[in-house]
Amino acid sequence: MLKTFGLFALTALAEILGCYLPYLWLRQGKSIWLLLPAALSLALFAWLLSLHPIASGRVYAAYGGVYIGAALVWLWLVDGVRPSHWDLLGAGVALLGMFIIMFAPRSVG
Repeated sequence: MLKTFGLFALTALAEILGCYLPYLWLRQGKSIWLLLPAALSLALFAWLLSLHPIASGRVYAAYGGVYIGAALVWLWLVDGVRPSHWDLLGAGVALLGMFIIMFAPRSVG
């Protein structure tokens, strides 16, 4: 379970970084060269998602919960905006959904 969550967290970081770097170029006038590490980060994101042993649709659905939590951490650490209680409650609900999707008992076949 911890390995799955850690893999999701690393995946979220790769996706957020891959989207943040073009944002810096488009909205803040930073170098266009940021698109190169952004593309590499998004490729890493796709590869990391492929490492999960279950059906891809289930992985994408569950990953969303971790992504929401990671995005709020990014909001706080990078953007300097402290998440509200509502943000944290929403992230908690999303993470609960992730745990249900990933770890619910299933019959084989």
